[in-house]
Amino acid sequence: MAIDTLREFLAALEAEQELIRITEPLRVHLEITEVADRVMKQPGGGKALLVEKPLLADGRVSEIPIAINTFGSWKRMAMALGVQDVSEHAERIAEIMQPDVPRGFWAKVQLLPKFAELARVPPREMRGRAPCQEIVLEGRDADLARLPVMTSWPLDAGPFITMPMVVTRDPETGVQNLGMYRMQVTGAQTAFMHWQRHKGGAAHYRRWKERGERRMPVAVALGADPATMYAPTAPLPPAIDEYLFSGFLRRAPLQITTATTSDLRVPAEAEIVLEGYVDTTEPLGLEGPFGDHTGFYTPKDWFPVFHLERITMRRNPIYPSTIVGRPPMEDFYLGGATERIFLPLLRLTMPEIVDYHMPAEGIFHNLVFVSIRKEYPGQANKVMNGLWGQGLMSLAKVIVIVDHIIDVKKPQDAWWYALNNIDPQRDVHFTFGPMDDLDHSARGPAWGSKMGIDGTRKLAEEGFTRTWPDVIEMDAAVRARIDEVWPRLRIPS
Repeated sequence: MAIDTLREFLAALEAEQELIRITEPLRVHLEITEVADRVMKQPGGGKALLVEKPLLADGRVSEIPIAINTFGSWKRMAMALGVQDVSEHAERIAEIMQPDVPRGFWAKVQLLPKFAELARVPPREMRGRAPCQEIVLEGRDADLARLPVMTSWPLDAGPFITMPMVVTRDPETGVQNLGMYRMQVTGAQTAFMHWQRHKGGAAHYRRWKERGERRMPVAVALGADPATMYAPTAPLPPAIDEYLFSGFLRRAPLQITTATTSDLRVPAEAEIVLEGYVDTTEPLGLEGPFGDHTGFYTPKDWFPVFHLERITMRRNPIYPSTIVGRPPMEDFYLGGATERIFLPLLRLTMPEIVDYHMPAEGIFHNLVFVSIRKEYPGQANKVMNGLWGQGLMSLAKVIVIVDHIIDVKKPQDAWWYALNNIDPQRDVHFTFGPMDDLDHSARGPAWGSKMGIDGTRKLAEEGFTRTWPDVIEMDAAVRARIDEVWPRLRIPS
């Protein structure tokens, strides 16, 4: 059965001893970050935290508790997505995208339920009053200072909302986008909207502006069921509705409702919804700095201003938050789930890919290990260039290709194999392309060079005429024998 709310998810985590309640008052200014950072750096990601008494900037105890590090382990990530292992969803996607079409009429009929599953999970409008609209605050009561918004790091420009689900709509097609974009709170009813140029929210903003439409409606949902909270981080194609994807992950339709000030659809079970707009004719505001997932402060930059008109919320809401910084952090597990779930989609256009992995140290875009089943010369280069043409993978700075025998989820093995197999002049390739906006090393804003490393076994057709050595491997029978006697050897693990 799908988990429908953030509070249900926290209850499930607590039942599994994956949640710690903190009753000690902690300031939203830096103190909660210090606690959460220490926990996230523990082996396996530590525990989820529910800070029951956040201290606001004026010293008052907030009535709204903070949930943080809720996705920060493989176990919690799997629980969030309703599986034992996040790779199960990759298998479901693979079955839908490339089903083994059976022979015979009845065998084909038995295949239909796989496709019917998608027809059962589009979002559904909730009847009656939605829980996220039990309380409505407007006018002067619609004040962002009511929320326990955290200031994470000493040089941050102010408090930032870090786990929002920002809802926007394409003015031409009507297609919605759900994205996770940080928001620097600048006043009671204003915040910067960190729409990086490569993201869906920024594309919608440009279209509204190009059409000369001044008022762009925006809704920001805070807290929902965990699959929907994960959905904005997924690199979905523009035409795929994040709510549909959430339903696929949940195996049940997401209940939605219409915002009270616009036609935007928001999760009906959200904890808090901020309703407002962006004025496309208004000058951009100077946002930042912000301690980012790179482990460095992102410098100031210009972004649109969000104007708050109304806050709707549940009774006794819970405020979801996260922090980013020097890895590993909670976002490593969110990104790791994406890595596993979307592998079948990469294989659609590049079937030679066996696996890929973005280690924590590479903070997603800096380093990607890829293993391939190599069958012809130049295939590693073909895969590099193919990946640089795939959505947000186009931002990858370094791609390392190795053979299928290597488990790329073990970076030490991948580096060992690649570094042994390369001639730097022959096998290291450079190109130019778009870069992550947060990459401070790029030679220009969102533009710079990339490196591809071909760490595969070289073929004669690639100009290699020497004998290529075999990898050292123990005899399988000997390994099995030692596995059998190992417990009796009493060697500590």
